[in-house]
Amino acid sequence: MSAPVGPRQAGLPRFGMVAGEASGDLLAGLLLDGLRTRWPDLHAAGVGGAHMAARGFEAWWPVEKLSVRGYWEVLPRLPELLRLRRQLAERLLAWRPELFIGVDAPDFNFDLEARLRAAGLKTLHFISPSFWAWRPEKLAKLQQAADHVLCLFPFEPELLAAAGVPATYVGHPLASAIPMQVDRAAARRALGLPETGTVVALLPGSRAAEIEHLASRFFRAARLVQQARPAIQFIVPAVPNLHARLAALAAASGLGQSLTLLQGQSHAALAACDVTLIASGTATLEAALFKRPMVIAYAMPRLSHRLMRRRRQLPWVGLPNVLCAPPQWLSRPAGLSPQAAADRPDAPFVVPELLQDAATPEALARALLDWLDAPEKIAAVQARFIALHEQLRCDTARLATDAIDTLLAR
Repeated sequence: MSAPVGPRQAGLPRFGMVAGEASGDLLAGLLLDGLRTRWPDLHAAGVGGAHMAARGFEAWWPVEKLSVRGYWEVLPRLPELLRLRRQLAERLLAWRPELFIGVDAPDFNFDLEARLRAAGLKTLHFISPSFWAWRPEKLAKLQQAADHVLCLFPFEPELLAAAGVPATYVGHPLASAIPMQVDRAAARRALGLPETGTVVALLPGSRAAEIEHLASRFFRAARLVQQARPAIQFIVPAVPNLHARLAALAAASGLGQSLTLLQGQSHAALAACDVTLIASGTATLEAALFKRPMVIAYAMPRLSHRLMRRRRQLPWVGLPNVLCAPPQWLSRPAGLSPQAAADRPDAPFVVPELLQDAATPEALARALLDWLDAPEKIAAVQARFIALHEQLRCDTARLATDAIDTLLAR
């Protein structure tokens, strides 16, 4: 594919962008809203999904091309991913955008950003990598990759500044996109659900590997919850490319008419539910912003889990637990190894996390029922999530575009 390299009209900036998965596509779409407010005629192109396309983004490749996680899971696709990154770099270098914005996906974007930056293009990384939680080596790569970083969480710019990386806290765009108060009854009516009764949202992830490792466990857990509470309803939002696989698993689950499979609509599901069983990732933050109690779960191939566990630096994997933790827990005490920091038994958990072998259907079902049997606990966690929402709710569009404008003017 050849890049459009014709003469540029005044006032028509070109932004290259790459989002690597469904959550990145959502965040990039919200960022594009702000960019178009300041630069209405901008031309944005690269790798993206439906949320970005809805804002006029030109996807040279679809986001699904990059949606892979883990160590061993990526190996079969590594030649394809390396080829795509090389082709994308060549196209961007021919196109010469004023700015390249890498949205998350550090394993793909950092090397791409470093190549573009070395060739004279300005680069911005949107979403600091979680070097404070795991894989601290990502910080060294970020130093080479990005001229500036937009941070979603308030503690990150200070940590990055200590490493010589310019950064700006812009708040989390989801905190502005999700209302502080949600009309649960209206959400249920929109989904064709009864306005009364208990609804559980099952969100087993947006990647094929997550569905394979989590969906069956989630459905079996739901069956156990149904046996304890026969009137309960379950809803499952499915990204389009995984809908058929989830439909097959749902049909075999034994949940029958108690389960409704949705075409996407994860926000509608979170608005409608009382509690959610959810895969670790950005969706857990979305659930917190909807003020929903949750059970966080994750599982992956055993060897990948072993490798990732060695690199953890915090006791939690779920963003709600990280963001609600006391500030001192986000820095490792001197002399404490990463593994010891991750295994501290006194770590405070706002919501339960069940990972790998601990994520059995029985344990997941018990954790869900524990929420449903404790309304006072639900009220307490909702209060924590209201405070979190207020902290993350900034004028993200203005802060982000101010930082980008300053970077472009340099």
